[in-house]
Amino acid sequence: MTSSVPSRIVCLTEETTETLYLLGEEWRIVGISGFTVRPPRARREKPKVSAFTSAKIDRILALQPDLVLGFSDLQADIAAELARRGLEVHVFNQRSVAEILRSIRTLGGMIGCEARTTELVERLEAGLDRVRAEAARLCRRPRVYFEEWDEPQISCIRWVSELIRIAGGDDCFPELASRPLGRDRIIADPVEVPRRAPDIILASWCGKKFRPGLVSSRPGWAEVPAVRDGELHEVKSSIILQPGPAALTDGVTAISRIIRDWDARSVARRRGAGGGR
Repeated sequence: MTSSVPSRIVCLTEETTETLYLLGEEWRIVGISGFTVRPPRARREKPKVSAFTSAKIDRILALQPDLVLGFSDLQADIAAELARRGLEVHVFNQRSVAEILRSIRTLGGMIGCEARTTELVERLEAGLDRVRAEAARLCRRPRVYFEEWDEPQISCIRWVSELIRIAGGDDCFPELASRPLGRDRIIADPVEVPRRAPDIILASWCGKKFRPGLVSSRPGWAEVPAVRDGELHEVKSSIILQPGPAALTDGVTAISRIIRDWDARSVARRRGAGGGR
């Protein structure tokens, strides 16, 4: 008897792999992205069949999946080719916190795992609520500049901007966050960042090592509060640039910790300068 739900799934990006593992449904996965690092055991257990914008089509076909999961317009060509070869393909396009949670619910429904998916979503929402509660105790909300890439300088996508706000900060470029494509989030004038005077600079250069010295030495950036006070921090790509559970757990936790530490140091600096609390 043929199963009514998919039992052989290829995940072309990490967030669906992590979600299936969190649901205890990893047995369904027959292929993953080579960029997958969460959970670590997935790399040991599952064949790697894709990068991000490319895939081993023949190898995927050989796995005989009954569902292939992808993400965004960047995988549209892969999805189209697999569909032309007769496979069922679903491409998610979540760009906000709410959409991430919805995509998790959708995936759970696709595999007939609604109850455990509801529990997972509720745990994720409760974690975000705890971060919001911690943020409410901050003395001041910092201005935060998040840099997703350095050459050219690309600011953060919507879910990162929202997580910064949940963690107690204000995104310096909120008008760019809603633009889904990286090329539409390029900061054309690098001097615009100093004009917006971020208190904290966060960077996640898509897997490339963050080098604070390159940022602080940019022309006109020396007097940026974040540079002046040494508030330049890396947030690992694996926990913030994947629109899935990682961003809503370890990602927002890392941002929250940086902001809370900044707040404590900021209070100490004001006190040292005789400014009180």
